[in-house]
Amino acid sequence: MEHAEPPTVNYASKRPIIIDGVALASEVNPEVKNNRTMVPLRLIGENLGAQVEWNKTEVTLVKNKMTVRLNTISSIALKNGEKVQLDAMPYLKNNRIYVPLRFIAETFQAKVSYNNATVQIDTAPLKIGGVAVKAFQQEYHMFMGGVVQQIRGNAYNEALYRLIEENKGKAIQEPANYSWNLNLDDPDAYYKNGQFEFLDAKGASIKRFDIYSLQNVSPEGTTPAYPQIIVHDYLANQWFEFSRSAQQSMEQLIYTASTSGFLTIISNTVA
Repeated sequence: MEHAEPPTVNYASKRPIIIDGVALASEVNPEVKNNRTMVPLRLIGENLGAQVEWNKTEVTLVKNKMTVRLNTISSIALKNGEKVQLDAMPYLKNNRIYVPLRFIAETFQAKVSYNNATVQIDTAPLKIGGVAVKAFQQEYHMFMGGVVQQIRGNAYNEALYRLIEENKGKAIQEPANYSWNLNLDDPDAYYKNGQFEFLDAKGASIKRFDIYSLQNVSPEGTTPAYPQIIVHDYLANQWFEFSRSAQQSMEQLIYTASTSGFLTIISNTVA
């Protein structure tokens, strides 16, 4: 393993990072070292749709079939096990690992361009049935009112779509009772957690999924009579079992998108 002296940071860059037209919201600025833009690992990795893990000196990013490993004491990265020489070594600063922006972005098929004001990253849109997805829309209702919000970020659109499609379980029959609201008269009814749509450039729905939870929660250690979480492929009118962990992962992705600046509230009628 190659060792090196601590990196010399020339200056903090004030240029915002823009991904798919959205300026990343972050309290941490990129840095420029030896004429290379270095960015906090989690900031760039998660907003390009990668799962990020790091401990002590090693960093791992995973997206689809690509796994990347970097180390703060080496200028060699591993892409699916193959060695790649980096022109700027990752480093740790203020409990954040900084990584070379261009290497990470291009590894995950993104294009990077620079001008005097910004760092621009462009990624390919998700396509469903050959139609490009422009936005992911979530709608949910509360006791009084509801919220409609949209995410505009190709990596988030793809990650959310994969989470739903890859975690649909066994096909089931349409439940007897389901709606937006709790139905206290029927403990085996389902209530809708959210309506999730993938929209084209004109705002038309390409694909829609509705996720429901069973109102009657079975005691711990027992087998419920019905699946706890189900998903309805609305346009195909097909119902499937769905996993709670996938539902929680969706919630986490949506939260990350909101904190990074990718989420816009379209309407909010909650009293």
